[in-house]
Amino acid sequence: MSSLNRLAFIGNSLPRRCGIATFTTDLQQAVAASRADLDTSIVAMTDHGRHYAYPSAVQLQIHDDRLEDYIEAADFLNTGHVDAVSLQHEFGIFGGEAGSHIMTLLSRLTMPIVTTLHTILAEPTPEQRSVLVRVVDASSKVIVMAEKGRELLRTIYKVADEKIEIIPHGIPDFAFVKPDRAKAKLGFKDKSVILTFGLLSPNKGIETMIDAMPSILQSQPDAIYVVLGATHPNLVLEQGEAYRESLMERVRNLGIEDRVVFLDQFVDKPTLLSFISMCDVYVTPYLKEAQMTSGTLAYSFGLGKAVVSTPYWHAQELLADGRGILVPFGDTRAIGSAVGGLLSNDTQRQAMRERAYATSRSMTWERTAERYLAVFEKAIRNSQVKAAHKERTQIDHRLFARDTATSPPMELGHFLSMCDDTGLFQHAVLCVPDRDHGYCVDDNARALLLACALNSPGELRLSEIQTTRLAAFIQHAWNPDTRRFRNFMSFDRRWLEDTGSEDSHGRTLWALGKAASSDANASRRRWAASLFREALGAVETFTSPRAWAFTLLGLDDYCAVAGHDVRALRLRTLLADRLISLLSSVETADWIWFEEGLSYDNARLSQALIVTGGTVGNPLYVEAGLRSLRWLTQLQTSPSGFFRPVGTRGFGEKRKPPHAFDQQPVEATAMISACLSAWRSTNDVIWQGDATRIFAWFLGSNDLWVPLVDPLTGSCSDGLHPDRANENKGGESVLSYLISLAEIRQLARENCETVRLRPIRALHA
Repeated sequence: MSSLNRLAFIGNSLPRRCGIATFTTDLQQAVAASRADLDTSIVAMTDHGRHYAYPSAVQLQIHDDRLEDYIEAADFLNTGHVDAVSLQHEFGIFGGEAGSHIMTLLSRLTMPIVTTLHTILAEPTPEQRSVLVRVVDASSKVIVMAEKGRELLRTIYKVADEKIEIIPHGIPDFAFVKPDRAKAKLGFKDKSVILTFGLLSPNKGIETMIDAMPSILQSQPDAIYVVLGATHPNLVLEQGEAYRESLMERVRNLGIEDRVVFLDQFVDKPTLLSFISMCDVYVTPYLKEAQMTSGTLAYSFGLGKAVVSTPYWHAQELLADGRGILVPFGDTRAIGSAVGGLLSNDTQRQAMRERAYATSRSMTWERTAERYLAVFEKAIRNSQVKAAHKERTQIDHRLFARDTATSPPMELGHFLSMCDDTGLFQHAVLCVPDRDHGYCVDDNARALLLACALNSPGELRLSEIQTTRLAAFIQHAWNPDTRRFRNFMSFDRRWLEDTGSEDSHGRTLWALGKAASSDANASRRRWAASLFREALGAVETFTSPRAWAFTLLGLDDYCAVAGHDVRALRLRTLLADRLISLLSSVETADWIWFEEGLSYDNARLSQALIVTGGTVGNPLYVEAGLRSLRWLTQLQTSPSGFFRPVGTRGFGEKRKPPHAFDQQPVEATAMISACLSAWRSTNDVIWQGDATRIFAWFLGSNDLWVPLVDPLTGSCSDGLHPDRANENKGGESVLSYLISLAEIRQLARENCETVRLRPIRALHA
């Protein structure tokens, strides 16, 4: 029995006038006809300001500019027990920049998505590239209609070959007939008919064909050129019928009014097939190469027509090997010669017709539906396999959450290899430290945080020598002249700046605060508290929310051992109030965050409020931190339930869904810490489940099913690209993994095998 029982198509739908609407409707009808037991429906995209009398197959419509419609559609599909979704993707039919609104829907779907890409750009804008990558990432399979589409996806967008399927544009199964009967029916008896059909717009190159008519008429006086199709609705909205009128004026100037016929109508399928049947030569004189598919070309080719076309991508493949004639773009003489030659050579024209018809039999809608169904079934099977693997992974997660013996070992080999007698190197070439980029206080502060975490019972402490070197680096980073920490140091121990960033200063304060309360050495604890006090004053003038958050985390530990420090207590309230104010000024119903965009270490902002609120007894801080963290958790959960951190490609974009790649370990670490802080604040065990689910991202429960860590060395890849893990294993990455591992192991010790985690959920309640 098939696992596909309910299928939904997302795209335009007739009676909307466009090629995508025709394709979606034809595909839905063909698939529905192929299996009587299959329930199919359409979720139709409606362009703003328009209304259509949709058929019963359309069960829901989305107004392209209304985000709430996309959310409603996702709920409709999820609750309707749809087994798979077939998305028709074209940038212009969805709202938002480059059609980005569609991700609001796709990111919420719980079933496999198979996307047909109707446009693939060789030179996309950054926004177009971002949207397409996210659409592909959300899809189980992507379908293209030509080999060129696969080539572009592989080379430009780095899509794995196994994710791509090629299924040509479907065509009606129409008999191979002579044009005479249709000519007589439509009023073109005894004429040599040249046809172009489709929505009229300037990119179709109709001017070139009109200009070629005088030369064609010299050799074929009975020739007539029929231009069938209404003007594109968007063009009508912008310019009225000015474009059509300019074409008619061009015809009049050439004196060929009786040889060019404009039929301003959007015809139904039977009428269209009659018009194609009656033509002797079909012409697509498009002006640009970057046309991935043409439904008009596919239909005419499928009815066995002799075709003359410019060499856009679809035509290059379909008309190769003598199945049609290709002419240069905008070349009036060449198109006139090719069309005239075919009209005057019955033998050549008939042979071309027969080749086209024979080749196209595999493209009928019946065959196309079979191929689409096979892809849908495969996507569902793959989804079921992943779900089973996910369930097994969940069991493993629960095991290592309960018992440190089953969690990965705390291996420090790679971390130690990244250190020398100065400190921790920033970067690596594969697993080899890269001395060219030297050191930074950011990473050495993180390393001091790790050293403090390893002071917990059940862990092996970092050596005194190594911890002292980290402390010495931070001490040397302090610049008493500027009252700030420097950040970057070259390999030859030269500081590359007098003052580092606000964020690096805040992170260093965080490490000092932690060391002041939990360093194994009493003398170093006093050193850390002293330097913390000295460096704290600068933060009051900072404007970076992350610097505030890092400082708040440091203050929580510092104030635990220096509760008499009035200035520290005052600054803690000031910084927390600043974060609350920021959240209040930016937050909306669907954007519960402190900033207009997302970047790195996002969860630290929520964590800082949760931790601070819990310590000072301010429920307003705690609630704001939890509210924003719930939103961030949901935003960073893929439809398959994996942790999907905000990708670096989308850092700073204003109120946009996050990019899927490149995914960074530091984001996982921030989320794990924040979730565990939320658990300790609320005792809600679901936060434990979130923390272990996110930790599993390191181990391979991610979009690529690729482990980022080597448990034998403790090394960690620098990130997750769309097609692979980054093979470099730098300082920030190894520290992110080891700090998170220490936290997960500490969680297990606290649980003492008494806590049973709830099953991992795709989205937060």
